[in-house]
Amino acid sequence: MSTPEQRQLRLGAFLFQVGHHVASWRYPDTDAQGILQHAFYEHFAQTAERGKFDMIFLADTLAVVDRFKTNIKHTVTVRPEPITLLSYLAGVTEHIGLAATVSTSYHEPYNLAREFSCLDHLSGGRAAWNVVTSGRDEEAHNFSQDRHLAHDKRYERAREFVDVVTSLWDSWEDDAIVADKENGIFADPNKVHELNHRGEFFAVRGPLNLPRSPQGRPVVIQAGASETGKHLAAETAEVVFTAWQTLEEAQLFYRSVKELAVTYGRSPDDILIMPGIFPVIGATEEEAREKEALLQSQVLPAVGLSMLSASLNVDLTGYPLDGPLPDLPELQQVNGGKSRFQLVSDMARREGLTIRQLMYRVTGARGHRTIYGTPVQIADQLEEWFKGGACDGFNIMPPYLPGGLEEFVELVIPELQRRGLFRTEYEGTTLRDHLGLTRPQSRFQKAESVSRY
Repeated sequence: MSTPEQRQLRLGAFLFQVGHHVASWRYPDTDAQGILQHAFYEHFAQTAERGKFDMIFLADTLAVVDRFKTNIKHTVTVRPEPITLLSYLAGVTEHIGLAATVSTSYHEPYNLAREFSCLDHLSGGRAAWNVVTSGRDEEAHNFSQDRHLAHDKRYERAREFVDVVTSLWDSWEDDAIVADKENGIFADPNKVHELNHRGEFFAVRGPLNLPRSPQGRPVVIQAGASETGKHLAAETAEVVFTAWQTLEEAQLFYRSVKELAVTYGRSPDDILIMPGIFPVIGATEEEAREKEALLQSQVLPAVGLSMLSASLNVDLTGYPLDGPLPDLPELQQVNGGKSRFQLVSDMARREGLTIRQLMYRVTGARGHRTIYGTPVQIADQLEEWFKGGACDGFNIMPPYLPGGLEEFVELVIPELQRRGLFRTEYEGTTLRDHLGLTRPQSRFQKAESVSRY
């Protein structure tokens, strides 16, 4: 493994609407009308690239979720389609990685493998797939189903899905294309492989109708901290996005995933842990807290309550806002996001929070850790977790855009660079280069491959 002196932070720029705070669209410096204009996304991507971020990370959901009849009226429910958007951004950037969330619950492996392979080719090796399992019935209703699959079954499907996708990405060996004009041979058929996969959920013959991409395979990311999710990550993921409130929780998760990776025959260096961080930056800590207070003052109580209810899978309407949480279901009864349910309920118990106090934790960082202060204070807190064995880097969640990302790039990045914690220039061309991940060999590649045409 790398020595502490050699390690540098990995940073993702988490693109979410016009900022991660639910009221960011009401913040004076945001342009809520520009959310589907190319200039908004181009500016975000180029700002992150100017800051030498490893990647842009784009979340997604496949439904307008308005369970408590507040979201459409009071929040931004617009979601750009990830592959379309990142394909556009590939053309206006040169170095930064492009990571998209696509659910295994409502897609087919062949289509997904093809889309990400094409993005990897078009971007010169900068694509990444964030593997998620959909957890909302609203999404199921858009795909001819009454309910989404049970939690364990979703992850069984996801495991098979990832295996099929990575096999499809490997189905052309690196030197399969011959392009021999004289003899009329475009590709060596002995180096293009059918999968003939038949499992519980999928039957896929293959091969993919695209050759192996610049990274060999796009980088595989996984987001989830349930026990099932940890095992999926340890076996298949190269980057894990997660959410923790305390250093001790983050350290425990970091160790457990790295140790699990070893049980699956992998090196701890094969997997990077990057928790989400919601940084509120000011010239002073007081100014930073005033910024957050302004954002929180724009949150309608009905919106905050609906977000908290969704996180906990409990309808909290009718309960006193300044009272405690009611009794919650047991974790095994939850068929939505188990890890987020656990994180938010643990936070309430640990800190003795009222419903109102807990609500405001969710409306900002959405369960992730909020850090406040000057650029030096922000860098101190990132360095503490990084050097304290809690992470390999962070997924940065700007409270509002574009200003929140611009402040991080212009004020915090130079401080991290001054400490030797972050790059000053990109040293490679692919996302794997940025992250220090090896280029995987095709599972079909022979030790010595002899062409027979």
